[in-house]
Amino acid sequence: MSESFPRLSARTRRFTLGVPRGFTISPDGGRVVFLRTKSGTDPVTCLWELDTETHVERLVIDPRTLSQDEENLPPEERARRERSREQAGGVVAYSTDKDVTTAVFALSGALHVADLASGEVRGLDTPGPVIDPRLSPDGRHVAYVTGGALRVQDLATGADLALATPESPTVTYGLAEFIAAEEMDRMRGHWWSPSSDALLVERADEAPVRTWYIADPANPARPATEQRYPAAGTPNADVQLFVFGLDGSRVAVPFEEEYLAAASWDSHALSIVTLTRDQKTMRLFDVDPATGASTLVREDTDPAWVDIVSGVPAHLDDGSLVWVAASEGGHRLFVGDRAVTPPTLQVRAVLDVDHDSVLFSASGGDPADIHLWTWDGHSLLPVSTRSGVFSGRMAGGVGVLSEQTLDAEGVSTTVVRRDGTGIPVPSYAERPGLDLRVSLGRSGRRELSTAVVLPSWHEQGSARLPVLMDPYGGPHAQRVLNRRGAYLESQWFAEQGFAVIVADGRGTPGRGPDFERAVLNDLATPVLDDQIDALQGVAEQYPDDIDLSRVAIRGWSFGGFLAALAVLRRPDVFHAAVAGAPVTDWRLYDTCYTERYLGDPEKQPEVYDKSSLFADAAKLERPLLLIHGLADDNVVAAHTLRLSSALLAAGRPHSVLPLSGVTHMTPQEVVAENLLLLQVDFLKKSLG
Repeated sequence: MSESFPRLSARTRRFTLGVPRGFTISPDGGRVVFLRTKSGTDPVTCLWELDTETHVERLVIDPRTLSQDEENLPPEERARRERSREQAGGVVAYSTDKDVTTAVFALSGALHVADLASGEVRGLDTPGPVIDPRLSPDGRHVAYVTGGALRVQDLATGADLALATPESPTVTYGLAEFIAAEEMDRMRGHWWSPSSDALLVERADEAPVRTWYIADPANPARPATEQRYPAAGTPNADVQLFVFGLDGSRVAVPFEEEYLAAASWDSHALSIVTLTRDQKTMRLFDVDPATGASTLVREDTDPAWVDIVSGVPAHLDDGSLVWVAASEGGHRLFVGDRAVTPPTLQVRAVLDVDHDSVLFSASGGDPADIHLWTWDGHSLLPVSTRSGVFSGRMAGGVGVLSEQTLDAEGVSTTVVRRDGTGIPVPSYAERPGLDLRVSLGRSGRRELSTAVVLPSWHEQGSARLPVLMDPYGGPHAQRVLNRRGAYLESQWFAEQGFAVIVADGRGTPGRGPDFERAVLNDLATPVLDDQIDALQGVAEQYPDDIDLSRVAIRGWSFGGFLAALAVLRRPDVFHAAVAGAPVTDWRLYDTCYTERYLGDPEKQPEVYDKSSLFADAAKLERPLLLIHGLADDNVVAAHTLRLSSALLAAGRPHSVLPLSGVTHMTPQEVVAENLLLLQVDFLKKSLG
């Protein structure tokens, strides 16, 4: 390699640049539109189109030709990208009309419209920087948000109308509030009607939400950034819904529950999904857009919590509801009132509905595999069969299949035509240049999904290696997957002389509701016990390769919490830890995520105390490195600073690495590269 892995990983945004993504298939299946950068080190995303008849790929939009300053992003767009973990620039999102003939997008706050047939792109005049433009199904109007107002522009005449204007600085129309974007994967706040004459619009008022101040101590001349952050047990934003007609009409859509989890508007229904504050009850309503009256269609309850699943609600051509819910020990696909998947198949997401067929992702016997399936109205059919992680789209009888496996590097994408022939969509991603040596299996008493990553140069049985546990370990996230990209950093750490162990314990997805709900009211004990269980299981499988007298653990976000927890509560097992952006007191984390697992801190303070790290500060006797971005607005730096203060008060030495100007994603190239190098140096010194 001409570059070291840490430098190349940072430059390529962890090898995500150059990978095709964001696919849209035209209703006739004749064209596929998608996003991709021009190389594996190019951070500027372009819009492309593939003709499925001629197999010809065409560059439609290159942002460099539009003379826009990518650095000059509106604050709302920076926040949206942080919530969606977007690492690239350029055209990172777009919207098309129903026939996929026209696309709109925002570039550095400027609104553009593109004719996909001719490739002609023109800028549109707007009264301010644009967020989340959405084209109407008929392609005649574009709705967008600027200054908290929802506006609609007629593409033919240029007439621009404000449908809803904020009544105060804390109000926005048409945007998803923080909790929806960060914790419910709902990134949008306005939805066009199928007839293109009205929109369902969210009104969010952050006035009830407490204000936090995120300062940059490295630049004292800059004022602190005000952040409305709904910490556990405190008020959320006030969310309301309205139907706005292009004729100026306004109809309220009232609902009683705390959260708006999802919304959709198709030819069958205007649907909204609501969730109670305790997240034990989810309700699906059909709404009359003329009156705002709602009819309850379905109610799901669970004594722990009800999961939000992406892609639903949806409808088949005959109007049958497509839904996902926990039933008989599994996450199951429902069509109408009937479960069409067995409890042993854990449905992850609904990806598309094409007339009478449903495309969805699910895990069967091995949670490390995520396969594609279809329900065609009569039977279940597997789309992918070999081990790996698959995703896709489907429309007009044409499919897009994205595949990741342990056998091949990167992402392989194929457009599958109606006749079954495939058209490869090239990926320009860089090759990591690592000799991957990963073994996947089950370990410990609970048969936990585990990956063991050894150095490529290590001869099995020749020496006992120091161990590095490399988990995330928290709910709704998974590290052990049958794809090479999941282990690149782990393999690099292994090359530095470690036996790296990645284990998914209770709370992680893919093994069913009971396994996930084992963390209810305790985010500390089960996840830590399972890391130890996996470690001991691997030691039994590799008795001559694992040195249990030298065990370190590293992690980020929930993984950072788990790493710090490990050395504080089990120093007999863990001898050093690197905790990046850790949650240290769950009272400081947001409402939706935290209360889902721990409830209300006012009603269950003992539950929060049990999962907090502060009471364990005096127990520290192992090396601990805390890393935190000072601009992090998700897990704010107060988590690390308060733990550091508690450790200092207890007289316990530790190290803190503050990162000025860095958010939760650490996208900066120099920061991302050197973070890896500094962690290795710390771990080697700590373990001797």
